[in-house]
Amino acid sequence: MLEDKMANKSTLDDVFSNRTGQNSSVPCPFTETRENPLKAYLLGIIISICGNFLISISLNIQKYAHMRQSQLGDSKPYYRSVLWWSGVVLMGVGELGNFAAYGFAPASLIAPLGCVSVIASAVISVAFLKETLRASDIIGGALAVMGTYLLVTFAPHASTHITAHLVQRYAVSWQFLIYLFLEVILFSILLYLYKRRNIKHITIVMLLVALLASLTVISVKAVSGMIAESIKGQLQLTYPIFYVMLVVMVASCAFQIKFLNQAMKMFDATEVVPINFVFFTASAITAGIVFYQEFRGLALLNILMFLFGCLLSFIGVFLIARDRPKIKTENITFIAMGKIPGRRSKDQVQPEAKSNTYGSLAAKLMCNKPGPQDDS
Repeated sequence: MLEDKMANKSTLDDVFSNRTGQNSSVPCPFTETRENPLKAYLLGIIISICGNFLISISLNIQKYAHMRQSQLGDSKPYYRSVLWWSGVVLMGVGELGNFAAYGFAPASLIAPLGCVSVIASAVISVAFLKETLRASDIIGGALAVMGTYLLVTFAPHASTHITAHLVQRYAVSWQFLIYLFLEVILFSILLYLYKRRNIKHITIVMLLVALLASLTVISVKAVSGMIAESIKGQLQLTYPIFYVMLVVMVASCAFQIKFLNQAMKMFDATEVVPINFVFFTASAITAGIVFYQEFRGLALLNILMFLFGCLLSFIGVFLIARDRPKIKTENITFIAMGKIPGRRSKDQVQPEAKSNTYGSLAAKLMCNKPGPQDDS
């Protein structure tokens, strides 16, 4: 049995050496690409599904915290709410699951599994936040699931062993430098429109999140891959590029949470999550193509079916998000039950619209009302 395993390993090494033109005992960081075992893929998928489900719960908890604060007329900042922080903690756990999943499978395979967050968030928001569920939401959810299935099926099923040398070489490649330059320009323009021009459109906010998510995917996969290689015995934590990617990961995640929380405060959860899924998936796939070159050598049929899966997912989330209000009205008149005029204050208000008898409160308002001589 042991001899058979050694023979199989030798055969794989010979095939790998013939494909790369190098001795398999000295692996090259650019060509060290082997198909992951099925268990690794399944583990990555399961971890990602659980993580996305926790993220959908956390987003709706944060949304509920904003709704309750608005109804109670509480002027305290939302970040002082214990409920809001519980949502943040759940989001951190979910993102930690996605972080681990990137270490087992390619980014283009893990990113489309965000469809779990789309469907789960829609169900949770309808069941607990009493948001409207339409027929187009059900059809859109079905299309998103079908598209995600095609994405997972025809995505590249080979993952590169991430090492510090590989990340360094990829970080200074010409295609990534051009991509980073264009992303910085686009992010600056969107931030100017959002902050200076005060354009609070959901597309602008979610594009800001997606651009940050692109850097997050690159850095998360790099950090997760280098940690995995270190656990296997090849220490990668002594290289400066590991800590550079760690800083990029933490900073991009922090600003993602900031913009995503602002979007959840202004828009419906069933609107934010699907659009975030579309933009995040596109940015993650783009990051995998540009930085990690995950589509290199992929068959034309796989590429076409992968793009068709993207189209189905995007149509699905469009059906979920269409015909919804662009922004919620935050200044909604709300009277708490404890402030409704009752027996104790009925003598301080005007009892009838046509009555000449005013209560003390109304009399004070009438006395303070400016007359014609004040206007002059």
